[in-house]
Parts: sequence; structure tokens; C-alpha cells
Amino acid sequence: MKPVTVSTDVPQTPEQVYEFLDVMAHHERFTDHYLTDWHLSGPRRGPGSRATVTASLGGTRTEVAVEVVEAEAPRQITERNVSAAGRRAARGTYTIDPLPDGGSRVSFSYAWERAPLPDRLLAPLVRATMRSANRTAMRRLSTELARHAPGAGT
Repeated sequence: MKPVTVSTDVPQTPEQVYEFLDVMAHHERFTDHYLTDWHLSGPRRGPGSRATVTASLGGTRTEVAVEVVEAEAPRQITERNVSAAGRRAARGTYTIDPLPDGGSRVSFSYAWERAPLPDRLLAPLVRATMRSANRTAMRRLSTELARHAPGAGT
């Protein structure tokens, strides 16, 4: 399946955005509209930090194991998630790029490594549902960043 990418521009510096995103517990604050029942394990931040969550999308609920597998401060964080009893695996990558006039563009790409047959058969619907949920997450991330790390120059 083709990946889904969404982005938002925020006034915070890449360093401020990375500092916020690097803490797994912070993700609950902007994704709890579709990811609930958060259980954290491993280190607080960086590779090896993990969460088990319940994803509620498209009328279904499934447990998802999320783990940070790569981190390159202040530019990128990659998570790997597994669900559907191991039949679904994907990578979610946050990329943080500086904007020419200050602030940052935060992009999130969700790329399936494998997907169960129903997901593949309904790929356009699955992708649209993920895109919508992740667009909402990016809007909410912008709000949370403003609360956590005020914009540059404010």
C-alpha cells in the first residue's frame, strides 16, 4: 500500500519540536482521538521507548504495539508499529524541517510494511481513514506544541 503523509507548519524551532516528540508519553496528547488506553514501557524517550495502545478507526478497534526504532535529533523520529496479531506492520516517521522564515514543518508519514488482505482490498478507504486521523493529529500537535514549547520569538 502507498504511504500516507500529512504535515503542519508550526512556529517552534526544529529543536523544540523534536524535544516534544521525542517523549513517547507526549504522543497521547495529540493522538488520543483515535489511540487510547496508553501503556508506556521502556525508556521515556528515544529508541526503545514503547507504547501499547488501542486504535479505533473505521469502526474497528485493535491493539497496537508502537516502538521508536530510530531517532536523529533534531530532524527525524521513526516508530514501528505492529497490530492485527502481527499481520499488520508499519513505520511512522516524523520529519522536522526548518522553515526559511523561522519555525518548522512537521511531516508524518505512515508506511505499511505488511497489511492483512482486508486492508489491501480496501486500500483507498484505509488510506483515507489514516490520512484523516493523522491530519487531525497534526492539528492537535500544533496546539500541544504551543502549550509545551511557545513559538520562537514569543
